[in-house]
Amino acid sequence: MELKRVVVTGLGALTPVGNNIEEYWDGLVKGKSGSAPITYFDTEKFKTKFACELKNFDPLNFFDRKEVRRLDRFAQYAIVASDEAIEDSGLDLNVVDKYRVGVIWGAGIGGLETFQDEVINFAEGDGSPRFNPFFIPKMIADIAPGNISIRHGFMGANYTTVSACASSANAMIDALNNIRLGYSDVIVTGGSEAAVTKAGMGGFNAMHALSTRNESPETASRPFDATRDGFVLGEGGGALILEEYEHAKARGAKIYAEVLGGGLSSDAYHMTAPHPEGDGVVAVMKNCLRNAGMNPEDVDAINTHGTSTPLGDVAELKAIVKVFGDHAKNININSTKSMTGHLLGAAGAIEAISAILSMKYGIVPPTINHEHPDEKINPELNLTLNEAQKREVNVVMSNTFGFGGHNACVLFKKLIE
Repeated sequence: MELKRVVVTGLGALTPVGNNIEEYWDGLVKGKSGSAPITYFDTEKFKTKFACELKNFDPLNFFDRKEVRRLDRFAQYAIVASDEAIEDSGLDLNVVDKYRVGVIWGAGIGGLETFQDEVINFAEGDGSPRFNPFFIPKMIADIAPGNISIRHGFMGANYTTVSACASSANAMIDALNNIRLGYSDVIVTGGSEAAVTKAGMGGFNAMHALSTRNESPETASRPFDATRDGFVLGEGGGALILEEYEHAKARGAKIYAEVLGGGLSSDAYHMTAPHPEGDGVVAVMKNCLRNAGMNPEDVDAINTHGTSTPLGDVAELKAIVKVFGDHAKNININSTKSMTGHLLGAAGAIEAISAILSMKYGIVPPTINHEHPDEKINPELNLTLNEAQKREVNVVMSNTFGFGGHNACVLFKKLIE
């Protein structure tokens, strides 16, 4: 059977550097750091005292008090981002066939704060199981797409993908294939996460995964820099409206990009560490190119996973050189995590949005906070250091990897009619 073409017709973002698409893109291009001391709880006894929290986000601007009590922050972020994307897409919800509109969402953890608070309350009580009746429906990861579908009456496919930090990239690939195969006309996809909590910070600190640059949090996320010491935890959500091309064309929708393909692989190596030679990353990028029907030399830019960890950054760049050969030095490589921090299950979504906007505006956002070259990294690679770079971008790749060795890669292209 002939596969349907899939395009992006709407975008929404709620991030540490901007609370909507316009603010997000402006923050990226200007090289804005979203990292600052944590305000959500007392960090005196924590090794890491900073994160990339949302700024000036008040849920009461979007929900009534009753809704806020029933929604974990990760679900709030999902709804706010998806509402923006739906509005941006121009979909007429009174006309569209809602049985052919689905929601496929990504979350690596889900309602961590809800789980944390309920368990603490129980532990501090007298042993009576007095739990909030919304404990379970607030916590479960699949509640985000469930709430999005309830809000808008979407009755197509509805579920959450969970693959740690690759979750929202997996969701986009599932959405792509669902539409390609003719099961849906429109899918709301993306991801959200709200792990800046005592449990989240404490857990990642226990793994020695987080930066501890407490004296300079704004410069702590420094992918590819020789002095990087771990990632900076972020929060927020990103949403994309994926739509069958003829369906979008028939309603006169604006189209940001075509989704050409997606690739998946596993490192099959370690619970948290990447394969040192990037074998799984080589496989996922090759799988993505093959799925998209593209050649390595077609790619103009790559938004890397680039978390600012000592092992991960080197392994990913080794893999890029292996896949792209001499063409690798012609590619603008960047890591927007240097600004947003690591949004875990939402990372793939917000980074795909950045990649798409780099095509629209002909600008590749920078990898900020780079001061010290790493002798383990090929100096010929253009890592888009410290300042945004203007260039024509026709094909862009977005890489996202997760604990457990989950690798996902998505390829976008400027639409050719």
